[in-house]
Amino acid sequence: MKYILVTGGVISGIGKGIIASSIGTILKSCGLRVTAIKIDPYINIDAGTFSPYEHGEVFVLNDGGEVDLDLGNYERFLDINLYKDNNITTGKIYQHVINKERHGDYLGKTVQVVPHITDAVQEWVMNQAKVPVDDDKKEPQICVIELGGTIGDIEGMPFVEAFRQFQFKAKRENFCNIHVSLVPQPNATGEQKTKPTQNSVRALRGLGLSPDLIVCRSAKPIEMAVKEKISMFCHVEPEQVIFIHDVSSTYRVPILLEEQGIIKYFKQRLNLPIDDQPSDLLMKWKKMACRYERLLKVCSIALVGKYTKLSDCYASVFKALEHSALAINYKLDLMYIDSTELERSTEAENSVKYHQAWHKLCKADGILVPGGFGIRGTEGKLQAISWARAKKKPFLGVCLGMQLAVVEFARNCLNWEDANSTEFDPDTKNPVVIDMPEHNPGDMGGTMRLGKRRTVFKTENSVLKKLYGDEMFVEERHRHRYEVNPELTHCFEEKGLKFVGHDTEGNRMEIIELENHPYFVGVQFHPEFSSRPMKPSPPYLGLLLAATGTLKAYLQRGCKLSP
Repeated sequence: MKYILVTGGVISGIGKGIIASSIGTILKSCGLRVTAIKIDPYINIDAGTFSPYEHGEVFVLNDGGEVDLDLGNYERFLDINLYKDNNITTGKIYQHVINKERHGDYLGKTVQVVPHITDAVQEWVMNQAKVPVDDDKKEPQICVIELGGTIGDIEGMPFVEAFRQFQFKAKRENFCNIHVSLVPQPNATGEQKTKPTQNSVRALRGLGLSPDLIVCRSAKPIEMAVKEKISMFCHVEPEQVIFIHDVSSTYRVPILLEEQGIIKYFKQRLNLPIDDQPSDLLMKWKKMACRYERLLKVCSIALVGKYTKLSDCYASVFKALEHSALAINYKLDLMYIDSTELERSTEAENSVKYHQAWHKLCKADGILVPGGFGIRGTEGKLQAISWARAKKKPFLGVCLGMQLAVVEFARNCLNWEDANSTEFDPDTKNPVVIDMPEHNPGDMGGTMRLGKRRTVFKTENSVLKKLYGDEMFVEERHRHRYEVNPELTHCFEEKGLKFVGHDTEGNRMEIIELENHPYFVGVQFHPEFSSRPMKPSPPYLGLLLAATGTLKAYLQRGCKLSP
């Protein structure tokens, strides 16, 4: 097993996740089996109870793990399926060690950060690195490990110490450290500054790790003189300094790395049994990156949500839309609309914001209402759904988006004026969305219906069934506490809102479709978590096809994309 540790310096959010994913993609393109681990030094057990404004979206895995969004990057880039133990947190490690202490495993010993915590980290990494993540179920050959945060953070120290020890345990030819740093360019001088990188590498060396590669992030391409300066002051060869400037799309990053000789370096440094040239997989990435940059036709989608100030809050939704747009040769114009700005209360408080939000919604080719929790902004989402239904605009509702589509239909088509979800109004007379019987209202962490579940189609006459290739069932990832009330579904079906998919028992409603509408679809699951650059998610692809007026032709062709 070969281990590649990716650390970061100067600032967080520098792009370590994309660089780690890109390195994995390059190695996979050379015919190697690659897995990935993300270490988050926070004390939370997992990401499940975070606000999206803390670390971006919560990504859900097949096994129900609620993890950091970087694991979504790994899955999309490497086309693998990870597990919750591929996300290590300080909370998980300490809980593991404390449970062992309570069990008596350290009887008579003082339990300390060194060696007990550091040993637990190393043991976890070695065990998880062996777990198969590809469809062929073979053991991986390379494990890419990303250490979150920046070197020097107090909470990351036990992990840095663990890898300082681990480099000797794994042996030099099996362990490699890549340090990602920032090369800022102040506007006042326009000069690219190397001092932050020098200080970051010095701090890393002081903690016992020497970088094999220094990846320099910058806004603009870095000059050769800067490369030579970093090489000299950071005690590495010039070919060990890699530049990654801001690019038009993340698909370009693996290509930038490959062009700077990273395959040849890894082959020599880790003694890998590979050719110097990448395979067809990286050629596909190159073609995809070139195609992305040449797109001319534009499709605009309005994303109506409550966490619109930070794009990472809907990272997987954005990627799923982007994959689908790319598949049909359209450039995606994603317009984020804060759902509260569509509400009547905003019109009274700030009429400019209100009218701007509605202008965005009205000019969009399609409307998407993603998942979420809490009552804030729900009335604005209901307004957007009502407009999409009445004006026959292509619409996709995901998780809460589907539940609100049911609430909107009940209010405006069934004339149940107080119809609501018990999440927002526990005393409503028409509870069209209810909490699930197994939902535990006590603990918040890990108590939802999580992970991959089967959805069975109950009718042949379904747009989504055709988009999924006429499969009898699909398996998608879930994350919800509430569901459509199964006792009231017949009332909706009589008026044209069809529940075309349900769970294996037939009790839980999973997919809705509205009759006599170009594309009005709601799904209880989160299809965005399974979307891949070369395999777009069918519900999102359907939305883009409907928004560009090509859905009918696509279905007539037997769900084949035109060349």
